[in-house]
Amino acid sequence: MKSLLAIIFLVVVLVGAWWLFFRESPASATSSTTIDSVTVSKHSPEFDGQVKYAVNTYLEMKDAFVDADTARAKAKGEVFIKAIDSISVAELQNDDQQIGIAAKQELSDIKANASSMLQQSDITEMRQDFRMISENMYPFLKTIHYDGEKLYWQNCPMAFGENQEANWISNSTEIMNPYLGKNHPEYKSSMLHCGEVKDTIK
Repeated sequence: MKSLLAIIFLVVVLVGAWWLFFRESPASATSSTTIDSVTVSKHSPEFDGQVKYAVNTYLEMKDAFVDADTARAKAKGEVFIKAIDSISVAELQNDDQQIGIAAKQELSDIKANASSMLQQSDITEMRQDFRMISENMYPFLKTIHYDGEKLYWQNCPMAFGENQEANWISNSTEIMNPYLGKNHPEYKSSMLHCGEVKDTIK
């Protein structure tokens, strides 16, 4: 009889322990779900605003290349350079010295290629510089752990001829090719949608 009482007592103790330590209360479960569903920025509002402005001016420049509008591409390029200059990496360096150094170098390369683009008169040469701007913009956004609106890293396998690919960033999954565009001398608008999404930047 005593052993039966001891077993019952042990079962009650174990159930009580489980109830106290392992059962998640409804309140805590709701709280956890709420926290997980809210995205908290890793950066200050000022830094996020600077990056967002640069991304938006990049996208406007990309759209100008889609339309084969060199004058508009250059005008947007000038605004883009100012946007790049406005990005302060001091905040990044305070958080992580290596990330700050990498971001600073990427911004320098972006500005150098954008400045080169402004000196070109041939749209193909301008697009080559835009290709390099994109190639540096992509790792920059990855380096800083960009957390703005969702962007897409897109690729055209024949941007500058057979097997000469190029990439760009878009805010839409729809392919609007800035290298072959709407008014290409050879393809006209037939290759406007040539390409594919290779990665998501978020």
